[in-house]
Amino acid sequence: MPEKLNVVGSRKGLTPGIQHETRVVVADNSGAKEAQVIGIYGYHGVLRRVPFANVGDLIMVSVKKGTPEVRKQKFKAVIVRQRMPYRRPDGTWIAFEDNAVVIVNPDGSPKGTEIRGPIAREAAERWPKIAGIATLVI
Repeated sequence: MPEKLNVVGSRKGLTPGIQHETRVVVADNSGAKEAQVIGIYGYHGVLRRVPFANVGDLIMVSVKKGTPEVRKQKFKAVIVRQRMPYRRPDGTWIAFEDNAVVIVNPDGSPKGTEIRGPIAREAAERWPKIAGIATLVI
């Protein structure tokens, strides 16, 4: 039986950076280039409120641009960068140039073998397998 994924929803107090229908860049070499958020795991919100996610959250994406093998398919992904500035417990604020995700397998391991660009420390702490192949953790 596969390990249980850490699908705790968006943590209270963090800035909602990504929501439903957001287009995101895929930061790994799985074949996908751009994806659209279609679901957020572990989100328990209010009726009619648009669900949101933060860095390190597990989401469901639909690949919009990429190789023909992965286009028009749904995958689980982890958010590794967000444009919206968010505050860390030490008081510093951090924001990235783009919204980016890494596509993961059902067991939580990355589908690709390398990650382009930096990833947030929050995502690296929550997903150690992603941190293992990341080139830069900020």
